[in-house]
Amino acid sequence: MAIIDVPGFIADLKDHAVDHAFHVHDERHFIETYSMRQAWEIDLHPEDACGGPLDLHLALEVDPRIMIRFEDQMLELPDTADPVEGMAFPLIFTWALPPLRYPPDLLVLATELAGRGGIDLPLEVSAIDSFAAVTDAPERSLTIVSRIDVGLDRIYLGQEHLCDLLDTCHTVSTYLLEHASKWLD
Repeated sequence: MAIIDVPGFIADLKDHAVDHAFHVHDERHFIETYSMRQAWEIDLHPEDACGGPLDLHLALEVDPRIMIRFEDQMLELPDTADPVEGMAFPLIFTWALPPLRYPPDLLVLATELAGRGGIDLPLEVSAIDSFAAVTDAPERSLTIVSRIDVGLDRIYLGQEHLCDLLDTCHTVSTYLLEHASKWLD
């Protein structure tokens, strides 16, 4: 049995997201058979935006080598010792909007979102231009990504609640939803 209950952490994360005004749509768990890497994915969005157009995707990537190293070091410690620090799993937040008819200036958007994400939620803004045919105008889709490290010591102690992070994610989601109507029309 693993020292860290990752499925329990994911279940708590989903419950916690609901407490912070998100609606959870789907959850997936993948295991790579060769390396035993795992990924948990959760699809969600703000409660008041069930009809779209914004999608938020969370992904926790579990590297078995990090998990085993953490467990080995924990087993060497006395029961009363603090857990080993410095090991983490990446938690990736990805916001996506459909093709936009009037896309925003990416530099302005990145600046606006940086103010909302702050230093705790660094955001990367990117766009993809798609052409259905050579003669068609491009369709631009936006993607915003943030990568946060979740400390295994905090998961082990049950202290990784992510309240502030989920509130910030909701703020970013609300901003995108407020502006999406003028980008889509």
